[in-house]
Amino acid sequence: MDFAFDARTEELRERLLAFMDEYVYPAEPVAAEQRARLASPWDTPAVFGELKAEARRQGLWNLFFVDEHGSPGAGRGPGPGAGLTNLQYAPLAEITGRSPHLAPMATNCAAPDTGNMELLAQFGSEEQKKQWLEPLLAGEVRSAFAMTEPEVASSDATNIETRVEQSASGDAYVVTGRKWFISGAMNPDCKVFIVMGKTDPEGVDPRRQQSMILVPRDTPGVEVRRAMTVYGFEDHEHGGHAEVVFDGARVPAANLIGEEGAGFAIAQARLGPGRIHHCMRLIGMAERAIELMCRRAIGRTAFGKELAAQGVVQNWIADARVTVEQLRLLVLKTAWLMDTVGNRGAHTEIQAIKIATPRAVVGILDQAVQLHGAGGVSQDFPLAELWAAARTLRLADGPDEVHQRSLAHRELKKYAGPR
Repeated sequence: MDFAFDARTEELRERLLAFMDEYVYPAEPVAAEQRARLASPWDTPAVFGELKAEARRQGLWNLFFVDEHGSPGAGRGPGPGAGLTNLQYAPLAEITGRSPHLAPMATNCAAPDTGNMELLAQFGSEEQKKQWLEPLLAGEVRSAFAMTEPEVASSDATNIETRVEQSASGDAYVVTGRKWFISGAMNPDCKVFIVMGKTDPEGVDPRRQQSMILVPRDTPGVEVRRAMTVYGFEDHEHGGHAEVVFDGARVPAANLIGEEGAGFAIAQARLGPGRIHHCMRLIGMAERAIELMCRRAIGRTAFGKELAAQGVVQNWIADARVTVEQLRLLVLKTAWLMDTVGNRGAHTEIQAIKIATPRAVVGILDQAVQLHGAGGVSQDFPLAELWAAARTLRLADGPDEVHQRSLAHRELKKYAGPR
């Protein structure tokens, strides 16, 4: 494994770092000021459009995406994606994680759109790609992934209760169910939901009962009911996390993604890359926290000396640096395995980073908050919101305990004798 950056990655890193310094960080307070003046807090501040236009101009667009021909895009070729490997994309996603509410959106690399674009590219029909993938890649619309439900433990996808029933005529499906924490759905630019529901609830194989279907937001019977808060934050920049009700929403049969019964497998294919993208950005969040800790420690005096001279503060900063370096190596190894042996071959490592990274980054952010005192929990620093985002990722895309259970089963199988 060689983790040295190749020439292309280094070039993109330098351009992305400059873009962050020149455009993204200065836009953070501007976005907050503009949002406060909007008629609705869910509308998009003008600065987002400016950032997206500049990112496209600089070729920092769709960095996560490889098109079906593998051709390099982002201003360098005919394809819509940058044509990067996971190992090449990892350090770039880390950089965007330093400003997770602005940079991923600015570069069209934000969840849940990234996972939805990859899903449509891999499983969508040509018509579905034309209608939804192309405008998503162009940044003209947003999307949401509707899987989690309030009445069941959605970490076990076989529990999903939403129904996707074929009409008597066979030319449509009717979607009925209640979802919540549907990220991005509060944004008015969110034009389509990818909904997971059961087409065969009585099927013998519980992993063949579910299907995925495209439901446009303006479909009669679709109600975006309310925004769900995350530790009190509404995540306006991200598009919020909505409760959505599908009350007999009827869509054409052609909106089914793949075949009936393929929903569970499609969900697993979608979530694998999404998990590593989250972990890449989390490392960037930790780096932002370490930077803020160091600046605070050097510039603040208590009990007659700088905070930087306090032993406990030095321990926090040293331990944070060691932790980030360890996490980065595990994430890079996982990216390398995904590139060389595929997502299945990297299954253990994907689960390992999903367990380790959010947990460790929450700890680093917690110490950064502590070092900032009252300011750490306020809106004057990004730490409280970063902490809430990192803590939430211990639940998103599968809680820690689900990944621990699966990883332990794999380890135990190595030692299990014949039965």
